[in-house]
Amino acid sequence: MKYSGSCHCDAVHFEFYAEEITTALRCNCSMCKRRGAAMSDFFLAASDLKIKRGADTLRTYQFGTQVAKHYFCGHCGIYPFHETMRKPGYYRVNLGCVEGIDAYELPCTVFDGKDL
Repeated sequence: MKYSGSCHCDAVHFEFYAEEITTALRCNCSMCKRRGAAMSDFFLAASDLKIKRGADTLRTYQFGTQVAKHYFCGHCGIYPFHETMRKPGYYRVNLGCVEGIDAYELPCTVFDGKDL
């Protein structure tokens, strides 16, 4: 299925293909527990995540090992996706930014990121 997403102010638009999204993932690392987002429980290769608009608006935040890259809109501050620490070059998507997905309705597992 083709999915589209955006940040809150609509400056950043992205799309990707994935199987039907029926579950989500949360992480308990210091970053994720503060932002509280439900993420995709699958990885997307960099070539599979297409930024359709607003790449120049995206800002990056890194901490700890400086491997993971957390992207956010420079206007509204919303996090649409991040490059993972466990699998550099691959991304997880903030399901709250994906059109047609209600992240609050998806069963969610918690990943133990704080102990990485």
